[in-house]
Amino acid sequence: MTRLSFVRLLAAAAMVALAPVAANAGQCPAGKTGVDVRPMDPSSASKVTDTVLTTIDVASEPSAIPGRSFRLRKLVVQPGGVVPWHSHGDRPAIIHVVSGEITEFASTCSVPIVHRAGDTTPELHATSHWWKNEGEVPAVLLSSDLLKTGGDAKMM
Repeated sequence: MTRLSFVRLLAAAAMVALAPVAANAGQCPAGKTGVDVRPMDPSSASKVTDTVLTTIDVASEPSAIPGRSFRLRKLVVQPGGVVPWHSHGDRPAIIHVVSGEITEFASTCSVPIVHRAGDTTPELHATSHWWKNEGEVPAVLLSSDLLKTGGDAKMM
């Protein structure tokens, strides 16, 4: 076996070995999901800034979703900061971690879920959760959601 073949074999083995880790990044591990497996946490928002970057009234767009705004926000969660418990029962969202990492405590997962830079996660109707930055650097998140028109623009 040539040196190049050995390096390729080693690289392929590493990808196979690490694939399950990448596949589970930012997701609840198998066997840890359920309904209301984690209780609500009463912590209030702390060390978090929430900036609405833009909104679109989607009722007036071709999609014509009445009573909804499509919103994009930037959240910066400082070390030790908390995004308080909230529900996505009527507000689907997508979160993208731009930098840093943040830990999610979801009602649908019995263990904490760590989201790292580059991770993107859907937040569907069954999702109620809170987030905490347990790292040493700020976590920067982009959040897009379908907010009820006239709803609190700062609703987490």
